[in-house]
Amino acid sequence: MGTAFGATSAHCRHCQACQLGPECFPGSVDPSGLHALEDVIEHTAPLHAGTVLFRQGDPFRYIAVIRLGTVKTYSVDREGREQTIGFHMPGDMIGLSAIDDERYPCNAIALDTVTLCKLPFRAIATLAARTPMLQARLFRLMSRDIARATQLSCNNTADERLAGFLIGMADRMAARGYSSSRWQLTMSRMDIASYLRLAPETLSRLFRRFQEEGLLAVDGRDVELRGRERLQALAAAAPPKHADEDVIQARSEAA
Repeated sequence: MGTAFGATSAHCRHCQACQLGPECFPGSVDPSGLHALEDVIEHTAPLHAGTVLFRQGDPFRYIAVIRLGTVKTYSVDREGREQTIGFHMPGDMIGLSAIDDERYPCNAIALDTVTLCKLPFRAIATLAARTPMLQARLFRLMSRDIARATQLSCNNTADERLAGFLIGMADRMAARGYSSSRWQLTMSRMDIASYLRLAPETLSRLFRRFQEEGLLAVDGRDVELRGRERLQALAAAAPPKHADEDVIQARSEAA
């Protein structure tokens, strides 16, 4: 399926000038490796909200880095029930879970306007074998996905899950240069409930209670975090280290 992730507009040769910087997949690659990587990266035209990037069962050819926007991945079981797997933001990579079976095991859909850098996997795998830093980055991203899936499988309470989600969102926004205390959700309450393995009614009650307790303020999709320390304490387990923390470390080392 040559159109996975949307139509390609042109090869991308702007990795060094990209605003994602060290947050992106090639962010820590040396200049020589970066030049080789730019030769195979393809940049997509803007994809509008609701656009399906790939479908469950599609043949696997590309992984992709999100440059702009938010992408939801989800699976659908035989009874037609949808399960949200993740929300992916600029700098995140999607498609890694398709490497083993060579078919995408889930669906991916744009939640707002999205642009991507498409990376043909065979070419990336060849480059990674010759570029240790690129290979290490790829392994780190794969490990992050496994860690996030493991965290969701833990038997945490509903309060702990929502607290962990809010703290995670705050950290991800901060890593991208945005406010860590106020942001707008691009995903629906139904999507969040599915992702946290909660009934929608349970999530609504939790949002109301968290507001009554002064932990946050919610107006539609606008969220303001007001009790980070209490939310951090409420999350039973510290969130696993992932690429966003690598970004913060890289920026501090470069300072």
